[in-house]
Amino acid sequence: MISAFANSMKVPELRQRILFTLAMIVIVRLGVQIPLPGIDINALNHVIEQNSDTSGSGMGAILTIFSGGALQQCGLFTLGIMPYISASIMTQLLTAVVPQWSKMMREEGGRQKMTKWTRGIAIGIAIIQSWFLVNSLENPSQLQAIGLNFGDTQIVMNPGGLFAFTTILIAVVGTMFLMWIGDQITERGIGNGVSLIISVNIIHALPGAISVAWKSLVYNDGVVNPMGAMVLVALIVFLILVVAMVVTMTQAQRRIPVQYAKRVVGNKMFNGAKQYLPLKLNYSGVMPVIFATAILSLPSMLLRQIWPNSAFVAKFLAWIDPASTGFYVISGAMIFFFSYFWVATMFQPSQIAEDLKRNGGYIPGIRPGPPTASYLDQTMQRLTFAGAAFLTLLYFIPSLVTQLGQIPFIVSQFFGGTSLLILVGVLLDMMRQIETTLLARNYDGFLKKGKIKGKYSHLQGTGAPATSKSVITLWIVIAIVVLAATVWYTTVMG
Repeated sequence: MISAFANSMKVPELRQRILFTLAMIVIVRLGVQIPLPGIDINALNHVIEQNSDTSGSGMGAILTIFSGGALQQCGLFTLGIMPYISASIMTQLLTAVVPQWSKMMREEGGRQKMTKWTRGIAIGIAIIQSWFLVNSLENPSQLQAIGLNFGDTQIVMNPGGLFAFTTILIAVVGTMFLMWIGDQITERGIGNGVSLIISVNIIHALPGAISVAWKSLVYNDGVVNPMGAMVLVALIVFLILVVAMVVTMTQAQRRIPVQYAKRVVGNKMFNGAKQYLPLKLNYSGVMPVIFATAILSLPSMLLRQIWPNSAFVAKFLAWIDPASTGFYVISGAMIFFFSYFWVATMFQPSQIAEDLKRNGGYIPGIRPGPPTASYLDQTMQRLTFAGAAFLTLLYFIPSLVTQLGQIPFIVSQFFGGTSLLILVGVLLDMMRQIETTLLARNYDGFLKKGKIKGKYSHLQGTGAPATSKSVITLWIVIAIVVLAATVWYTTVMG
């Protein structure tokens, strides 16, 4: 594997793509660290220091993941890529439910039209979210409903119309800029741009999580805890096992044999061939976890703001608290429901059966047409049950680690849930693309035998890589910006 990374820098095209991707990642993190105009930096730093060893759950965790801490730090990219993710989910569901949208996708240029619709909806969502963000920043106590505890600290220096206008404008433009960066990474860099931005935002919390784990388990208040060191080693071993399990379940698939009959096309005769139809075990990916977490968090956000002093609301919120039994029952049931719902809307066995019949293919022992569709549907239902059980277990692991081991959530979130699923998927996609390029240039890939399974790598890196001059210029500009920011911070804050 180390030789594969070394070989990747020997291929000029691959080297330029990697350097371009790294430059885009640096720009994303710079936009997270630069605060919005009108924010009291000293008050904000004080709040961040008070909450440096904690992290919320529910919707607060999702916002932390997709914004990379920009929401807590009130950065230029404060909304992150979440509006685009929400718009993508909406358009995918509409494509599966609304016949007109499904027909548009099958037409020529339909995917380009869908991309424009997705971006338009994302801008609308960003405007609405930025408006709520302005109200929350001017009244910080409202952010406690999503796990962001600013207390009574006033972080806005001059609330009013000008602050609202500039914040909304910058937040929406920041989301649009992140969308553009994602497209550029997908076309000219390595991996899927939007997914990579989310992964970088997740990884940003890793150094802080390591520091918190060390202070809470091994070296607390100047006292070394040998038992805590053993617990930390056990956690590292457990993390390796969980990652191996996630990689295995993410790559797992059921291969349905498909036999093609002999056919004549023009003056050529094609012999029958045997191929396989891969059905993924975890077909819905991370979507059921996102849906379940968002829906469970939405009532607590609304009820706390509408009826903050109601006793009934307090009992209801205690029942769906992440530490309660009711939360586990409801969230598990919702993950199963959304897993089957996603498969029902996205997986079309009738269309697959019709395509096989049209191309002269059939599943051995199964009649073409409706019997094939019924067989595929039944097989996918069984796979979905196993995949939903896996997602439920993975979703509960961070909470169980937090409660049983008394580990802060900022540490336990890397043991499962949304973060680990996204990280594993993105890293596997990047390895597929790099391995494909290396094998095409007669270099060894990451594996000595076989290839990393995947069917989406051909959608990435479709454009020409950035030129060496462009990459060098981009890195020079980044260096100048970082140097100027360092000088300003040293002069003003020092």
